[in-house]
Amino acid sequence: MNTGHPYPLGATPSPQGVNFALVAPNATKVELCLFDSSGKHEQQRLALPACTDGVWHGQLPSGRAGLIYGYRVHGPWSPGDGHRFNPAKVLLDPYARAINGRYGGEEIFAGHDARDATQPDRRDNASVALKACVAAPLPTAPAGRARIAAGERVLYEAHVRGHTRLHPSVPEALRGSYAGLAQPAVLDHLQRLGVTTLSLMPVQHRADEQRLLGMGLSNYWGYNTIGWFAPELRYWSGQVGTTPASEFRAMADAVHARGMELVIDVVYNHSAETDELGPTLSMRGIDNALYYHLRPDDRALYENWTGCGNCLKLDEPRVVQLVMDSLRYWVTEFGVDGFRFDLAPVLGRDAVTGFDRRAPFFAAVAQDPVLSRVLLIAEPWDIGPGGYQLGAFPSGWLEWNDRYRDTQRGFWVRQGRDGSAGLGDFAHRFTASSEQFRHDARAPTASVNFVTAHDGFTLRDVVSYDERHNLANGESNRDGTSHNMSRNCGVEGPSDDPAVQAERMRLQRVLLATLLLSQGTPMLLAGDDLGHTQHGNNNAYCQDSALTWLDWAAADASLAPFIARLTALRRESPALRNAHWWLAGNAASAGVHWLRPDAQPMTAADWQGTALAIRFDPLPGAAAGEGMRLVLVNSGAAPVDFRLPEGTWRGCLATDPAQDESVASQPLPASVRVAPASLWIART
Repeated sequence: MNTGHPYPLGATPSPQGVNFALVAPNATKVELCLFDSSGKHEQQRLALPACTDGVWHGQLPSGRAGLIYGYRVHGPWSPGDGHRFNPAKVLLDPYARAINGRYGGEEIFAGHDARDATQPDRRDNASVALKACVAAPLPTAPAGRARIAAGERVLYEAHVRGHTRLHPSVPEALRGSYAGLAQPAVLDHLQRLGVTTLSLMPVQHRADEQRLLGMGLSNYWGYNTIGWFAPELRYWSGQVGTTPASEFRAMADAVHARGMELVIDVVYNHSAETDELGPTLSMRGIDNALYYHLRPDDRALYENWTGCGNCLKLDEPRVVQLVMDSLRYWVTEFGVDGFRFDLAPVLGRDAVTGFDRRAPFFAAVAQDPVLSRVLLIAEPWDIGPGGYQLGAFPSGWLEWNDRYRDTQRGFWVRQGRDGSAGLGDFAHRFTASSEQFRHDARAPTASVNFVTAHDGFTLRDVVSYDERHNLANGESNRDGTSHNMSRNCGVEGPSDDPAVQAERMRLQRVLLATLLLSQGTPMLLAGDDLGHTQHGNNNAYCQDSALTWLDWAAADASLAPFIARLTALRRESPALRNAHWWLAGNAASAGVHWLRPDAQPMTAADWQGTALAIRFDPLPGAAAGEGMRLVLVNSGAAPVDFRLPEGTWRGCLATDPAQDESVASQPLPASVRVAPASLWIART
């Protein structure tokens, strides 16, 4: 083995062999361990011959793609000083492009002695350890992929496995896989809905928590990453001639061929190694003090701003480099168009100064010629100090807006009960939450509006359950939020009562309409277009079963066409997808006008009611004949009569099914009656 080069990091094949490079500045020695094709039998152990600026490196002339390897890293065992080196444990390369093996919760993965945590565990875990596989690069991603204009983007959050596991039009061998998601029937459905951007829950290689494994469960959602460069093996169909990487890439190419974007959910806030009692899989044994935020009062313990046991140290340049290299790899190798960052405040938090949108990671992304041009979406909260940062991310970023969710549920579902949301709250969120986002040149589209997401009730369950029902998770129904802003409409759970069913449908439709008519970037949850229920489980992170798999055969056939009508209305009217802030006030130049049911301008007292009309003027430069748009809003329990503003109005849609047929595409009289808890859309 010769000295090779300290860059690029990871295992890089070339005609000269494979170059290995691993960041471990506090280590005293690094050994490369080579395994047979099964990954179970260690065949050779070679010391990396050189260390340059904390990077251990060497080149293996005989190495080729397909070689399975791991590392043993030597150094002090001193948890109190942050060091947990233990060469008895074979470690996964953080830059692994493909991964061999699966963590099963075995105690032998512990780096510490179970009887005395101050001492190392001397048992060798080579036969079961996670290993990396040297991967040949994929062909260059096709150029010219679609980039959706900000105001036209419609996100759709989906789970790779759950989306097609029960899909009758997907070949059985492909269900639940990347290949299944690429099937024409699946993509046809998304296009009919009007989806522009498919947002996938985590697809990077994960390890399930030991606690879940002990209960026979798994981390179904996937927010427990251990391989940031490797596609999750569990979503590979296993088709002959493919790999997880090639199948993921083919899926991305299929999405792009439809003119859609592909976004993936990424977890760089913590790793699957959890807390000080967790397994030693990779970075803990490579250089614990480098990769993790440790508690200053006791460096044997980890900062836990994530609730998952540890936090990656994103104020450390080498850790920023790991994240940047990983993100760039998914863009250039797999063709991903953007990322949604889980618990994103961790990315910008320093242990001393707290969250800073000018933190090293944000600065690195802003100047990167590849990543500065992709879609960047933050989940703007975690449980750390100052953990709620809605609106605080850099210009150019989008953020999940949970206040939008709570306001719309409070306004429509709770109908203002307990002061949950009034007309003023509704209007503020309907026009992109300017209090949070109208600063530092940020656009209204920075607000990712949603009424449901993977975390919480489905849309069907929002209108079917008052309480969470999470007993299947094994935590005595203590997990998941109790703040659901939901209403069961008179019966907890399923009901055959026609009145209950009708009310639930009205509420689902009005929430969907509000979402897709609001200014900002709308996000739909996969399954809400089918009427999917999780039977009241609002934290189904560990449920890989029919509870979470979308039941296409039992779909409510009326919801998808309704969503398609809404997205068509949004596409047809620039005013309904305005990517610029509306001017304040009710002046003729404002473009948006808030009116009482009698068509007169709203006064301060009127905002205490439950009904209003919103008139949108054509945007400057609109095509001839564009016309005005009108949204009539009634969140109350009784019908409301609206006098229409001056002009000839034609109905487009009514969310109440009983009124929709008589409204859609029909000329409207000067006065109309809008049903309870519903809205109308009209145009001139």
